[in-house]
Amino acid sequence: MSKAQYAILRFAKYKGPEISNIEAHNERTKEKYVSNPDVDTSKSHLNFHLVEPQGKYRTVAEQQIKDSGCRTRTDSVRLVEALVTATPEFFKNKNKDEIRAYFQEALDFIKQHQRPETIISATVHMDEKTPHMHLSFVPLTEDGRLSAKEIVGNKKKLTEWQDRFWEHMVRKYPDLERGESASLTCRDHIPPRVFKEMTQLTAQKEKLEELISSANLFNAKGRIDEIEKLLDKYIPAVEQMHTTLKKYNVAFTTTTTENKKLKKKNEQLTQTLEKSSKESVLKKLEDERLKHQYLDAVEILERIPPEVVRSYTRMPVTKSHEKVGDVIA
Repeated sequence: MSKAQYAILRFAKYKGPEISNIEAHNERTKEKYVSNPDVDTSKSHLNFHLVEPQGKYRTVAEQQIKDSGCRTRTDSVRLVEALVTATPEFFKNKNKDEIRAYFQEALDFIKQHQRPETIISATVHMDEKTPHMHLSFVPLTEDGRLSAKEIVGNKKKLTEWQDRFWEHMVRKYPDLERGESASLTCRDHIPPRVFKEMTQLTAQKEKLEELISSANLFNAKGRIDEIEKLLDKYIPAVEQMHTTLKKYNVAFTTTTTENKKLKKKNEQLTQTLEKSSKESVLKKLEDERLKHQYLDAVEILERIPPEVVRSYTRMPVTKSHEKVGDVIA
């Protein structure tokens, strides 16, 4: 199964002198980056702007604030920086045009929720480990007030930004997941990736079902070999799906009938699957289809012929079989 791909949006607020340091980093005007060894200056020519700065960050910010007629204090936030990126898995095998399109989509999103004219710079760094965009804007509200607090100033506001960002980006990039942990945000978003993985697991289940159903006295040896090969992939996939559904708080409220169905005729398989059904690991069901497909994936193991189980569990434990052995034992 593929690794999770997260959309990431973070904010930082700056009041005064430090704005020059932020600009020097973003615009790559430093000669050396001793404090940031991740910067590979030999690749800095690959960096690009989606919004070109029209002057020094601090100067442009102060001018916008002045033009809006805002009063400031020494501790007033004059610049907000949004860091936009994704987990490395998302950028794997993407070319520069595809990477540019991702950040352009993110820029379009921010323009929908922050006055576009307040954006001073949006620069994408390709010379560090993971592509990312630094987008700097003056925190002026729609009615012309200077208020970083109103725009990004508390946990509720930040959660709203995260929600809207994910909802916007996932339309074009359906494999992306929300950037914050579901356990922290009390959300149950199940990304399209999980449904794709369940589809793959269901296909494997159907193949296993076909092999078991077609086994007979004359082809038993060949079928056992095929079933064992499929189990090498299938059992870890079932376990991984269990972990994934647990992460997204999918709830299994199994009935007595379902619990009986999950019990394995073979004692070796019973232990693992009873553990799965007894664990109160999953809270709320977002999609009943996931639950039933997972239960079907587990139930098929009940019908594996005992001689296959005996043969399979006698296999020498290698690195690739360690987890499988744990599952069956």
